[in-house]
Amino acid sequence: MTKRPPTDLAPLRYKRHRFRAEVIAHTVWLYFRFPRSLRHVEDLLAERGIEVSFQTVSEWAGKFGREYACQIRRRSRGSFADKWHLDEMVGSIKGKKYWLWRAVDAQGHVLDALLQSRRNKTASLPLIRKLLKGQGVTPRVMVTDKLRSYSAAKAELIPYVEHRSHKGLNNRAENSHLFIRRRERDMMRFKSTRQCQRFISIQGPVANLFHLHRKHLSASDHRECRAAAMTAWRDITLSAAA
Repeated sequence: MTKRPPTDLAPLRYKRHRFRAEVIAHTVWLYFRFPRSLRHVEDLLAERGIEVSFQTVSEWAGKFGREYACQIRRRSRGSFADKWHLDEMVGSIKGKKYWLWRAVDAQGHVLDALLQSRRNKTASLPLIRKLLKGQGVTPRVMVTDKLRSYSAAKAELIPYVEHRSHKGLNNRAENSHLFIRRRERDMMRFKSTRQCQRFISIQGPVANLFHLHRKHLSASDHRECRAAAMTAWRDITLSAAA
C-alpha cells in the first residue's frame, strides 16, 4: 500500500536548511518583489545581521520561488480580467536575439510569459496555448500590436475571439515590460535562456500578488490591501506553520 503524501509541506520544504522559513521566504520576496540583484539582496540581509551569500540567495530563489509561484497561480486561477494584452520584447542572451512574449490582463496582472528564439506564428502559438491552459478560460478580447503572427495564431486556436490590433491600444502590455528591463540592467543581462525563463515564470505571479493599483486607492485602503497581500504571502510560504 502506498503512503499518501503529508498535507503539511512545511517540515519537508524547509528540512535541513540552516535558516528559518521566515528568513528564506523574506529573501525570496526581496529578490522577486523589487528590482534588486542577488548581491543587493545579500547586502540587505547583512544589514539585518543575516549572513547569506548571493549564491545561497540564488539557490533559494530557484527552489522556493518556483513553489511559491505555483501556489499563487493556483489561488488566482480564473480571477483575471477577460481582456488580454499580448506583446513581445527583444533581448540579447550570449549575443543571440530572443523575444520575450508576455500577456497581461486589462488590470496589468501578468498572465504568462514565454521566451522564444523566433518572432513568428510558430513562436506565438505556444504562448496562446499556454495561456488557454493556464487560465482555463478563453478571453473576451485579445489586444495586440500589428504583428501578423498574433492574427495567424488566433485564427488557428481561438478564431471566435475578438481581436483588436493597434499599437496605441497595447500600452498596458508594453508598460509591463519596464520592470523586466530594469531587472535586466541590474543583472547585467540574463546569463542564459533557462535563467531568464525561470525568473519571469516566478516574478510574474509574485508581482500579481502585490499589484495593488495604488494610485486608485486612498492611503488607508492601500495599507489594508498591502497588509492582506503580506498575509497571503505568509500563508503561501507557510512561514507560520514552519
